[in-house]
Amino acid sequence: MPDLYTRVVNHDVGQRIADLVGLPKPAVLRRHEPGQTLAAGPVVVTDGATGGTLAATAREALAAAGVEVHDDLADAQDVPRYAGLVFDASGLATTSDLAALHDTFHTTIRRLGASSRVVVLGRVPAECDDPATHAAQRSLEGFVRSIGKELRAGGTANLVEVAADAASGLAAPLRFLVSARSAFVSGQRLTVSAPSGTAAADPERPHDGRVAVVTGAARGIGAAIADTLARDGATVVCVDLPSAGDGLATVANRVGGTALQLDITAADAGAVLVDHVARRHGHLDTMVHNAGVARDKTIAGMDRARWDLVLGVNLGAIEAIDETLLRTDAGRAVLGADPRIVCVSSMSGIAGNRGQSNYATSKAGVIGHVAALADDVAAVGGTINAVAPGFIETEMTGAMPVATRELGRRLNSLSQGGLPVDVAEAIGFLAWPDADGVNGTTLRVCGQNLLGA
Repeated sequence: MPDLYTRVVNHDVGQRIADLVGLPKPAVLRRHEPGQTLAAGPVVVTDGATGGTLAATAREALAAAGVEVHDDLADAQDVPRYAGLVFDASGLATTSDLAALHDTFHTTIRRLGASSRVVVLGRVPAECDDPATHAAQRSLEGFVRSIGKELRAGGTANLVEVAADAASGLAAPLRFLVSARSAFVSGQRLTVSAPSGTAAADPERPHDGRVAVVTGAARGIGAAIADTLARDGATVVCVDLPSAGDGLATVANRVGGTALQLDITAADAGAVLVDHVARRHGHLDTMVHNAGVARDKTIAGMDRARWDLVLGVNLGAIEAIDETLLRTDAGRAVLGADPRIVCVSSMSGIAGNRGQSNYATSKAGVIGHVAALADDVAAVGGTINAVAPGFIETEMTGAMPVATRELGRRLNSLSQGGLPVDVAEAIGFLAWPDADGVNGTTLRVCGQNLLGA
């Protein structure tokens, strides 16, 4: 549920007061609900007559997902509002070519509806040998970040860079970014680095038949992840400390999964987890490393115990469990044919945060862990990625002082905090079977933080 301020300014009296005083007016975001159409209306897919190579793939993927696709802007003149605009910028090769961005968006951005989705498709700049092409493609990130700050009524803008010969891997990221599942993802760059070898799954139950492990599942974001994966068809193994046993059992029962009380920092945690999954479920398809702790102090006042605890839970335990999964006979035996590993990092690991040197260090290390293991996981047919949440409405943020909490909520392009389900939806997407073109990356779920984004 949106915070109180967001609810107030979305009613007549509150809206008039906000307009009068000049206060921000965050929109109530469109979030995914079962049975919901992928897009709330037609989506225009165009290359602006620039010779892009990805528009046809984008049209096919969206049409297959039930979206009403308009091939160019002229086709949509009678539509009051578009639900989305996908612009294929892969053909832009010079500074002069970038004028196509202005020409397209100048005339269409006012015609985008509430919670609209803008997705710009480009090439991986590092793959462009020509300096002018490299510069033109690199320019897209600045453009998308700016558009994300100009959209109103809950709109988002994101960039998808597609590597050479990887166009078939575009479908899953495009479906996610155009849908309501990506409500709190904006101003981000996502790279499709490999083609997809998997057909699109049932959009309502993309995790059908898959077994997922979620650590830290007893409450908060972890519980939302378990709920979301189960909603989408997964059998979920819910893992948390014995001290969280009651909450853990509640979540496991709610999602129809199993509960495993486990200290993930124990030396044998990986082996215990693998044994539980092998005995109860037979295989493991998705491993979600969500468990984490914070023990905040400035570095001058931080004792070594606080440092060691946070680094051990937030990073060391992930490394040890993944080592068990990827390097031991028992771990490899339990992994499914296309395993997905998703880790929860944090915007603190990207931008840093006063009094969180231990936490930020651990969460930056998670990003490094994901990047370093990408090739190894790909070698067994899988992917490893991370999400980096920004300000999310949880019990922890709810306990903040009012002024600090309000500042955290408003310092992003959507002017509000995200919900645990926003993080869960991003994790669910990265664990889709046909999201196999995305590997070794970190996706920020932060509403486009205005600091460190």
